[in-house]
Amino acid sequence: MRLEILPVLGIGDVTEGDDLAALIATAAPWLHDGDVLVVTSKIVSKAEGRLVDVPADGPERLAARDEVLAAETARVVATRGATRIVQTHHGFVMASAGIDASNVDKTRLVLLPEDPDASARALRAALRERYDLDVAVIVSDTMGRPWRNGLTDVALGVAGMPAIRDHRGEVDPYGNELQLTEMAVVDELAGAGELIKGKCDQVPVAVVRGYLTATRDDDVGARELVRDAELDLFSLGTTEAMAAGLAAAAVLPDGPGEARADPAAVRRAIAAVAGMVAPGTMFTHVTDDEVRAVLVAAVPRWPEQATDLVLGELPAPVDPADLVRLGTDLQRLRTALAAEGVPSALLPPPTGSTASAALAL
Repeated sequence: MRLEILPVLGIGDVTEGDDLAALIATAAPWLHDGDVLVVTSKIVSKAEGRLVDVPADGPERLAARDEVLAAETARVVATRGATRIVQTHHGFVMASAGIDASNVDKTRLVLLPEDPDASARALRAALRERYDLDVAVIVSDTMGRPWRNGLTDVALGVAGMPAIRDHRGEVDPYGNELQLTEMAVVDELAGAGELIKGKCDQVPVAVVRGYLTATRDDDVGARELVRDAELDLFSLGTTEAMAAGLAAAAVLPDGPGEARADPAAVRRAIAAVAGMVAPGTMFTHVTDDEVRAVLVAAVPRWPEQATDLVLGELPAPVDPADLVRLGTDLQRLRTALAAEGVPSALLPPPTGSTASAALAL
């Protein structure tokens, strides 16, 4: 494979209502079938009128920007000072919901396209129907990345090609079957296009030539790149996750309450936090007879004989689900119980005791 990355020069400033297909076809009469157009989302947003008016400066501008950000935010992921990482209504996790104040009049802000996949499909269709060009289109924007400094362009929308190249089931040269490899090729192409577009050169469109041999309509688009919430291991910033857990734990009762907990719900809560507990964690029961008597009377099914037990090596009839380590794991479990709608049923350890907490099942 031999790739070329070509700038589309001469497009100029884009305003609301402009015909992007005409602007691109006129500026790049050399386009041919199989090219991949990487189009900066900003000119898509401008053409589609995704602009809002704000004061040019001062506190009023900041207040107006905050209102716009709130409207574009589905949920807040993390906040540090003036920086806000949020999830947009598209599902993208970005700083400031992708709202941009560069390359636009100071009294306006540019929002992301309302539906970047639809924008990519519309541009691809216009170029095909009016100019007989069969190209793929990527609508790109700049994002930061967790754990790495620097920015790169990624795909917000795509038409004419799949967003992901799935290598699962293929066999590598050493005979190993690939189990997990799925390449976000449209993100890679978006980043390649950014190498020649730049931020200050007013080159909003790049062409990657040589990657595709044929285009393919795919209704899924870049939505395929958004990770499902249940698979997201980092859905909140660390500080926000801790605050949410402590807030949930703070409203839980300290005693079993009158209603018995549903054992299945308790098991689910324990399973939700089981991976957080370090292997080999020691669960030590109360050895003080007086304290034990109080706990046995207060907590149903408190194991009377178990002592110095390791998770996973508990002798019958003691069930690991009856035990939970104190400290951080206790807070995690209390929060998990709350998510299951189960009363806390966890007792704090008596003063001077080395007890773990027990569940009233």
